[in-house]
Amino acid sequence: MWHDLVVALCLVLVIEGALPFLSPGSWRKMVLNVVQLNDRSMRIMGLVSMLIGVGVLCLVNG
Repeated sequence: MWHDLVVALCLVLVIEGALPFLSPGSWRKMVLNVVQLNDRSMRIMGLVSMLIGVGVLCLVNG
């Protein structure tokens, strides 16, 4: 179980690092826009992101 968790976290790091590596200017603009969001919008974005992740995980694991 721990092995799978570490592999998943490593994949998150690879995916998260792709945009700043490939397009640092676009990534910087995106981060500046996110910093200006209020807490409610950030929470909604986080919730939607988690729900999409859980949904895709359920589809993949069938």
